[in-house]
Amino acid sequence: MNPTAAIIVIGNEILSGRTQDINVNYIAKHLAIAGIKLKEARVIPDDPKVIIHTVNEIRAAVDYVFTTGGIGPTHDDITSDCIAEAFGVPNQIHPESFKLLEDYIGKENFNKARQRMAHLPLGAKPIANPISVAPGYVIGNVYVMAGVPQIMQAMLNTIIPTLRHGNPIISKTWYAYQASEGKVAADLNDIQNQFPQTDIGSYPFYKNDKQNGIALVAKGQDQHAVEQAAKAIYELLIRMGYQPQEGEPL
Repeated sequence: MNPTAAIIVIGNEILSGRTQDINVNYIAKHLAIAGIKLKEARVIPDDPKVIIHTVNEIRAAVDYVFTTGGIGPTHDDITSDCIAEAFGVPNQIHPESFKLLEDYIGKENFNKARQRMAHLPLGAKPIANPISVAPGYVIGNVYVMAGVPQIMQAMLNTIIPTLRHGNPIISKTWYAYQASEGKVAADLNDIQNQFPQTDIGSYPFYKNDKQNGIALVAKGQDQHAVEQAAKAIYELLIRMGYQPQEGEPL
């Protein structure tokens, strides 16, 4: 059975709309390649009670939890304090991380605020940050990463090889221009019933008056089943007078 995962995006700036999250997409794609099934993704505020409750709830339900955001030097970067409380351990200076940051920033500029980034929950292991040195960390099955996409991506790239992998999750997509979901819905449901081990999805796209339609996706771990489901989707679209195409819509 493939391992399972969940993502927790932490930050008021995401919920307010001030910052657009792109981390979920990156993490999801890399988990799929590794054969790790993403069960859910949540966006939550910088609220200690919410963070603690969410972390404890989700880490008990999946194999791996990935959090992003809230491990910087400012007053609203409370993720580490909350993770420590969720695990019932102190959040304290990690000597090796402290030294790395002090050397990188310079002792004269390594003030109390920046020293917050060297605090890790007791027992946590640092995740290297090749971009700005300030580490993420793993404790239990929870991987705590920065919210800045470039840094998060660098951290995740070091994490993925250390995880238990499963069968890669593969997918096949057909694009049908000028098609509508309502027209294919009943037949698509029949295909889903025919291939229950494969996830069948329908996603409208709108570009302009001429470039709109639906993307029909077959996704799963069984390559043969995915290929057969994709073939059935292709034949359905042909019967309905559409010309299925591969590749993103123009």
